[in-house]
Amino acid sequence: MKSTIFKLGFCIAASACSLLASAQTWPTKTITWVVPFAAGGPTDAMARSIADRVSKNVGQGIIIENVGGAGGTIGATKAARASPDGYTFLVGHLGYMAAAPSLYPKLAYDPIKDFDAVFRFPDTPMVLLVPTSSPHKSAADLIAFAQKTPGRVTFGHAGVGSTSHLVAAMFTNKAGIDVTTVPYRGAAPAMNDLIGGMVDAMFDQTNTALPQVQSGRVRAIAITSQHPIAQFPGVAALAEKTLPSFEASTWYGLYAPKGTPTDVINKLHQAYVKALTDSAWTKQMADQGVRLLSDGQYAPAEFSKHTAAEVARWRQVTTEAKITLE
Repeated sequence: MKSTIFKLGFCIAASACSLLASAQTWPTKTITWVVPFAAGGPTDAMARSIADRVSKNVGQGIIIENVGGAGGTIGATKAARASPDGYTFLVGHLGYMAAAPSLYPKLAYDPIKDFDAVFRFPDTPMVLLVPTSSPHKSAADLIAFAQKTPGRVTFGHAGVGSTSHLVAAMFTNKAGIDVTTVPYRGAAPAMNDLIGGMVDAMFDQTNTALPQVQSGRVRAIAITSQHPIAQFPGVAALAEKTLPSFEASTWYGLYAPKGTPTDVINKLHQAYVKALTDSAWTKQMADQGVRLLSDGQYAPAEFSKHTAAEVARWRQVTTEAKITLE
C-alpha cells in the first residue's frame, strides 16, 4: 500500500517538475489559440490582430483554430479539455464565458473553474441603431414609443444568446418596455434588415457599426459606454440621462486551460503588454470605437475577477429576461 502511495506521489511530483521545466523553456513550438467562431467575424479579426503581435514578442508562431458552433461553447469546451502545457489557449468572449453558464443548463465547462485568465483584450462598446427612416432620434424617443405601444417595436439581434441579444434584453428590462425580438443567424443579416427597415432597432458593436453609420445607411441614437465616443459625434451615452448607470460592452480575452504554468501565463501577459506599446496599432483600434483599458485591467488577476463578476451580472440579466437555451 505504501509502495503504491509512493509511486503515485512520485508520478505527481514528476509531472509537476516536467511542467515547470517546460514553462522555463516555453515556447518551443507553435501555439494554438482556439476561436469559437467562424473566420472573418469580429472575434476572429481581433484575435488574429493580437496574436500577430504577441507571437513576435514570444518568438513563436500563433495559429488561430476556428471551432464554431453552439454560440461558442463547442470551442470553449475543446479548449477546456486541452492539455495545460502552454500550447493551447481560448480566445474568450462575453457570450460563452459569462452568459453561457446561465443560458445552458448542461454546459460542459465552467468559465471560472476550468480556465486560468491570461489577459483581457480591449472592450468594444455597443451602439443602439435604427434605420435612417426611423422617426426616433434618441433612445428616449424609442423608449417613449415602446411604452405607448407594447410589443410593436422590433429588435433584431445576431442570435439567441449573442451579445446583441443580451444587451437588448438588458436595455428593455431597465427601460421597462416590451418589445418583439427577431433573431438572425449572425449580425450581418440583422444589419441588412435594419438598413432595409425590416426591424426597428438593434445593438451592434461600435467597430462594425461605425462604417454603416458613417455611410448614412443607419442612424446611431445611443452608446452603451459610460461616456460618449468621439467616433459617434452627437450620440449620447445611455447612462448620461436616459438610463443612469447603464453600461455594457462586448469584451474578449485570452484564457488557458486550468493548471497551465503560471510562468507561461505571465510571459504571455508581458508579451501582450509589450504589444500595446505600438501606438499606431492602439490608435487604429481606438479610431474604430474600441475602448482601451488601463494597465491593471489587462492583468491575469484582474481579468479573473472581471470574469467572475460578469458571470454573476449576466445571470441576473438572463434570469430577469427569462432567456434559456438547450
